[in-house]
Amino acid sequence: MASADRVPVPGSERSPLAAAEAVGTADPAQPLEVTVVVRRKPGAVQAHAAHPLSRDEFESRHGADAADLAQVEAFARDRGLRVVEASPARRSVVLSGTVADMGAAFGVDLVHYRHPDGDFRGRTGPVYVPAELGQIVEGVFGLDDRPQSRPHFRRLAISGPIRPHAAPSGWFTPVEVARLYGFPTGPTGAGQTIALIELGGGYRDADLHAYFDWLGIAPPSVVAVAVDGGNNMPTGDPSGPDGEVVLDIEIAGAIAPGARLAVYFAPNTERGFVDAVAAAVHDRVNHPTAVSISWGGPEESWTAQGRAALDAVFQDAGALGVTVCCASGDDGSSDRVSDGLAHTDFPASSPHALACGGTRLEGSGGSISSEVAWNDGPGGGSTGGGVSAAFALPGWQAAAGVPPSANPGGRAGRGVPDVSGDADPQTGYRVLADGVESVVGGTSAVAPLWAGLIALLNEALGRPAGFLNPLLYGALRGTLRDITSGDNGAYAAGRGWDACTGLGSPDGAALLRGLSGLHRAGG
Repeated sequence: MASADRVPVPGSERSPLAAAEAVGTADPAQPLEVTVVVRRKPGAVQAHAAHPLSRDEFESRHGADAADLAQVEAFARDRGLRVVEASPARRSVVLSGTVADMGAAFGVDLVHYRHPDGDFRGRTGPVYVPAELGQIVEGVFGLDDRPQSRPHFRRLAISGPIRPHAAPSGWFTPVEVARLYGFPTGPTGAGQTIALIELGGGYRDADLHAYFDWLGIAPPSVVAVAVDGGNNMPTGDPSGPDGEVVLDIEIAGAIAPGARLAVYFAPNTERGFVDAVAAAVHDRVNHPTAVSISWGGPEESWTAQGRAALDAVFQDAGALGVTVCCASGDDGSSDRVSDGLAHTDFPASSPHALACGGTRLEGSGGSISSEVAWNDGPGGGSTGGGVSAAFALPGWQAAAGVPPSANPGGRAGRGVPDVSGDADPQTGYRVLADGVESVVGGTSAVAPLWAGLIALLNEALGRPAGFLNPLLYGALRGTLRDITSGDNGAYAAGRGWDACTGLGSPDGAALLRGLSGLHRAGG
């Protein structure tokens, strides 16, 4: 449907989804919304700064130019589309219209597909915009609503009601894990907001009250934020997305009970993912200082425009002093791709995310007795990690010893993960979801674990830690517990950084000392 006066949006190409069958044209009268992302004002965004920008300062310096937004709005009106919202800070314009009008406006054929995981509206090839918008528009999201990501958690069912930690000794509460890792005990996360990104499922207040009552902790303040029509909608299945939502809340809330937890619910689509993170990072009501993301998928399952848009929002977060923690995946170096090659998980592979890998943690007498890279073998799960095929090696990681990719050609790229924490479900976290007690692991548990720690550190420091990666690989090197044993398939743990556990698992006291020293020195 492209014409001579249109140009493709770079990186917008979509390929057919495996196992999806085209069954006809999408209903032309079906209403839908899209999010159009435009370029930012000229000038580089400084993701790590000693003095983070306020959200007003950020919008003024790095938001969208009003003229660019106006051009997109004019284009929409000319094609019979309605402008729902325009945000200079998020650099986005939300448009609504019918399938027929959207297809005509963006030069795409929208098709109804049938897939084992559910029907969806999809497209192939690129999205087109008028030539005059070619240098302005960086992404168009929402035309294709195929499922984008999966939660990174592994659940063990256990019988009986929730009860004091009497057995088995290999399972932990989040509080016990925090104690083993030496998290600061004075701060509670007061004054901080942790954003949790969720692409399905929901939580029940009764579960949260029962769980925190069992821990002897006052329930944290939890607020649900709707994005793109997503809502807190528990399914009743603790093995489904409810398990992810509740895991994130209960781990982050147990570690930082004084923090506010803002849970951003969005559809499990590329648009939903990008919009949810943008909504959290630029939220002027809840003001998150840490973001926990436990959903993701192989880099190759994303469009290039999707990876670029989300990476840009992570850059925004760094400039605002917000730390973004992303689970690195639960399927080892393959990331559940069956082509025999190594794959890294996105968004953990973004060079502006704190990528969180997994370990098997064992404790005795209140101290760590053993910690190795998590790998329970075929079917049991193992920590994701590897070398990115989409992102170059960042400068702050250049001296870390990231090896060439295990794939043919040995590409140099961003190494994943950066840090790690307990993720093996055999040494996992006791949680309560949909009235059922479970033990849950996966790198999904590590992202909220680190987000909770960030909230404690922020309170103790009196300022946000922000984008930590350059510091962890530089001035703070040595403040983590180096994990030197285990593997995730193509990569093995070893001294220093590795593609299983990154720089290591947290030593909360050492991190606080290191950050305090840097801040006293003005760093």
